[in-house]
Amino acid sequence: MIDVHMQDANGSTAYGKAAVNGLLQEESKPSAPNQTNQEDVQLVFQSFRLLIADLCQQFGMGHPGGAIGMAALGVALWKYAMRYAPHSPDWFNRDRFILSNGHACLFQYVNLYLSGYKAMTCEQLLSYHSDRADSLCPDHPEIKHDGIELTTGPLGQGISNAVGLAIATKHLAATFNRPGFEVVNNHTWCSIGDACLQEGVGCEVLSYAGHLKLNNLTVIYDNNQITCDGSVDLTNTEDVNKKMEACGWEVIDVHDGVNDVEGIVAALEQGRDPKRTKPLFINVRSIIGVGSAVAGQAVSHGAPLGKDNVAAMKKEYGWDTEKVFYIPDKVKKHVKEWNDLLARNEKQHPDLAKTFKSRMTGELPPNWESMIPTSFPSDPTPARKSNNMAVGEIFAKCPTFMVGTADLTPSVNMTWPNYEIFNPPDLKPTSGKQGSYTGRYIHYGIREHVMAAIANGLAAFAPRTIIPITSTFLMFYLYAAPAVRMGALQKLKVIHVVTQDSIGAGEDGPTHQPVELAALYRAMPNLEYMRPGDSEEVAGAWKRAISYDDGPSMISVSRHAVPQLPGLTNREGVARGAYVLKEESTAQVTLIGVGAELSFAVNVAEHLSSHCDINARVVSFLCHKLFREQPLSYQRDVLRRHEGVPAVVEPYASLGWERWADAGVVMKGFGHSLPGKYIYEHFGYATEDMAERIQEFVGEWKEGNLGRREFVEL
Repeated sequence: MIDVHMQDANGSTAYGKAAVNGLLQEESKPSAPNQTNQEDVQLVFQSFRLLIADLCQQFGMGHPGGAIGMAALGVALWKYAMRYAPHSPDWFNRDRFILSNGHACLFQYVNLYLSGYKAMTCEQLLSYHSDRADSLCPDHPEIKHDGIELTTGPLGQGISNAVGLAIATKHLAATFNRPGFEVVNNHTWCSIGDACLQEGVGCEVLSYAGHLKLNNLTVIYDNNQITCDGSVDLTNTEDVNKKMEACGWEVIDVHDGVNDVEGIVAALEQGRDPKRTKPLFINVRSIIGVGSAVAGQAVSHGAPLGKDNVAAMKKEYGWDTEKVFYIPDKVKKHVKEWNDLLARNEKQHPDLAKTFKSRMTGELPPNWESMIPTSFPSDPTPARKSNNMAVGEIFAKCPTFMVGTADLTPSVNMTWPNYEIFNPPDLKPTSGKQGSYTGRYIHYGIREHVMAAIANGLAAFAPRTIIPITSTFLMFYLYAAPAVRMGALQKLKVIHVVTQDSIGAGEDGPTHQPVELAALYRAMPNLEYMRPGDSEEVAGAWKRAISYDDGPSMISVSRHAVPQLPGLTNREGVARGAYVLKEESTAQVTLIGVGAELSFAVNVAEHLSSHCDINARVVSFLCHKLFREQPLSYQRDVLRRHEGVPAVVEPYASLGWERWADAGVVMKGFGHSLPGKYIYEHFGYATEDMAERIQEFVGEWKEGNLGRREFVEL
């Protein structure tokens, strides 16, 4: 062993990596530990636990307990079970590991460090909870760092993401593998805690993964029976194993998760058993904060153990604090073998190999844009139907897209001729089409939250290898919002298609009329919420969404038929967020039209001109984010706010429009249960009614009774 101390910027001593010299040897498939090296293994456990205790103690913050209790799992995974490449962290066929219980982040950081990931240095480990803005050790693992596949954050997200990763592997393997050439055969490993089994999204996705028979997915349940408030039986007394079996999982128990590396490895090896037809759930009993004075107690979850307690742990172990890990380069052999396999595959299956390489690099057909029609029927058309007309050919011809819906296939219109469902090939539903793992249409069931979270996993497998599309009513994206937000946070390329997006949904009532949700998604960083007004603008929205690589997109469309505006709308203007639809050099007011109600603004402008002697311009305003990103000169030219007053027409809550308009014909409350042909008139959206209120507003403005930024709800 080598004596090593490291000092932080203040000169105080902090202990860095410490373990057994030679434990992490460069082997492609090392043997599991046995009785002869148990002393070495125990020393690794002690070193791992004390390092985590020291890291939390350093700045008096952190989550030590769970990570300390998972030491044996870390050895089993990173040394014996997983195939990965620290020197090539983006290796396409690497195993994926997801830490769904993300508060145990130090478990992952320390194992990345010990495994030789170059960026995860001793100095970086010491930055945990420091004031360093460039720290690679935030309080929950983040996707931007090597070795971390996704930002999991809120509990239940990680296991949902892991299912998305496993689906991606299943689909790509079924599409590109041939006998003797398994170019995609990576495994997905996911660690969860008690909380992920309680969160609704976790329960949804575990059920769905069992249905899909994802035998390339292994979930390791760190069963320490502790949550923040106390023991799990305070709130939960179900039989987890029976629950998982009922959901279609194979279950293995490991009763000594604190010490039994050999038992954990044996269980993990079952994950790769090709004969297994179900996902694997390993119930590993551990002890939170093991070895400390607060072992097995909730207090060890989210607070440092205390200086005296850490010292007592070291004394109990008889631990020499001056030991250092031996860190070799590991598993290079896996990458070399895989590259050789690709080369042989290219000779045996040249066309398929060429397609696979283009998918690996995220290429779309160079002519994809030409697949969007250049013109559409002039009859009033539901915007959700315009979606299908705009991208039906792209979905049919571009296998990059995996399209899914939360049980609303007839409503969202996102299918294409002869589409194939993603489902286990041996599943024969009583009603509906039989599918296979090569299918690209995903029936998520009534699981909106899971749909968006799985889509994040699909998008994260490799950039643009799969572009996931989700779809349901806008109202139900309130259920999906946490996962949509996580996708935006990570800048994942997911396209969300939201339908029934207005009070025009009518008889479904106020529960289905999302007057307030646009404000949430317009405010969400990195997400482009676009609300097109007719088929031409729908085409522009899809062109923008497919091109946009820095986050998710959301295309918001109507159920009811909306007038087409040929000669006025312009798909190229969509990418700028807003554009002038109808110019008027002597305008006294600029009417801002949006989405399904875009034609309302056009009609009101015509009425004001012909009946009220008020000249009005019309602007189509589809996306706040895109418009914010335009030069100030362009914003001025579009709104001409320095010359007149803009007024928006949109039956949504007005929040957010104060920045761009001085008045709005907007909703002041929730909707109402009335058929669509009556509801707009009920809320004052008849042309004459709107024109009268805008005329009155313009008069008040001219008389100086209203000031700029004094937004008026008309």
